[in-house]
Amino acid sequence: MDSPALSDLAELLPGQRIARGVQRHLVHHGFASICEFVPAPGLRVDVIALGPKGEVWIVECKSGREDFRTDRKWQGYLPWCDRFFWAVEESFPVELLPEETGLILADAYDAEIARWPETTPLAGARRKALTQRFARTAAARLQGLTDPGLPAAVQL
Repeated sequence: MDSPALSDLAELLPGQRIARGVQRHLVHHGFASICEFVPAPGLRVDVIALGPKGEVWIVECKSGREDFRTDRKWQGYLPWCDRFFWAVEESFPVELLPEETGLILADAYDAEIARWPETTPLAGARRKALTQRFARTAAARLQGLTDPGLPAAVQL
């Protein structure tokens, strides 16, 4: 997902606006992030962030009660991060979210971490593989922006 210009915000879906605010906030914590990331086959996270010490956070953006209720994959993301957060708008019924998970309140412009989850450190081999996949995905997306004619098979 590309970062849209301010004039394009109205065209974004609610979850995309939340993800934008989350990404903007994570920069203040020293994290680089990308959206729509596949840590393993069958999984696709809304936002994954890589911190200055190599820590990995996953943030799932939920636009409403039904969006959360129908999410069946989120627990499969836990083995792929050091910290797991939900990101929601301020009007979201946060009592639905598991208390052991992190909570970020967000809009299209910024976010705030309202609840910190416990850290569950990744194993070294998984961290290395995930970091490499993160880097390759980010580099391929950047290359796709600078060379849109690049065949899709060359991109990740």
